[in-house]
Amino acid sequence: MPEFVLPELTSSQWILALVSAFGLGVAKSGLAGVGLFHVVVFAFLFGAKKSTGIVLPMLIIGDVCAVLAYRTKHARWDYIKSMSLPTGIGVVIGWALMDSISESAYKPVIGSIILGLAAMQLSRMWRPDWFERVPHATWFAWSLCLIAGFCTMLANGAGGMIALYLVTVSMPKLEVVGTTAWFFLMLNLFKVPFSAQLGLIGAETLAINAVMIPSIVLGLLAGRWLIHRIPQRQFDSLVLLLSSVAALRLIGVF
Repeated sequence: MPEFVLPELTSSQWILALVSAFGLGVAKSGLAGVGLFHVVVFAFLFGAKKSTGIVLPMLIIGDVCAVLAYRTKHARWDYIKSMSLPTGIGVVIGWALMDSISESAYKPVIGSIILGLAAMQLSRMWRPDWFERVPHATWFAWSLCLIAGFCTMLANGAGGMIALYLVTVSMPKLEVVGTTAWFFLMLNLFKVPFSAQLGLIGAETLAINAVMIPSIVLGLLAGRWLIHRIPQRQFDSLVLLLSSVAALRLIGVF
């Protein structure tokens, strides 16, 4: 019988962890750019690799809450199906290479991709004829989802990438929220056996998850309240801003 023992953290570190869990809940409501905040904080508290196993069950909790909140009426299953295979392949590649790739090598790559997507969407907002067909091209979707699967296995860092992709194909905000909720629930459940095989999920990580559940739920409720009050263009701009800030942090600008 495993013993569920919490790690020894200072009061300020526990507060930081709870705030990060709240931010994770907000991210699961649809403001995906907020999500990289918890990636950075939990990596700081527990180490980059170990934190992926701590965060994964928390993400699943947030995904379940998001799916219960939005159900199926806003999900675009055509996009979920088309994104699943390349993302799954990316997860398997990330699992196979996880022990041989350093965090310093892949974080700038994730950040650069997100910045590139943000720049593309900004240009399309100002000049709709620029890159008009690129986001809808099969090669673009496959390439992005393959990289997203790789990145989510190594750093749980694909939320902003997928949300930004759905924004670039001009998906309405509630469809972005519903689609990402179902897509990431299935994707994160798919990742569990790979993380468990690497020894990243255990009694201690599950004990931490149990403590974080109330903060995750509160964050999702707060985000859901906010998402219904943001106009579409402001939603797109907010996703761009939050994703870009998180990307700059990953690259190491600040």
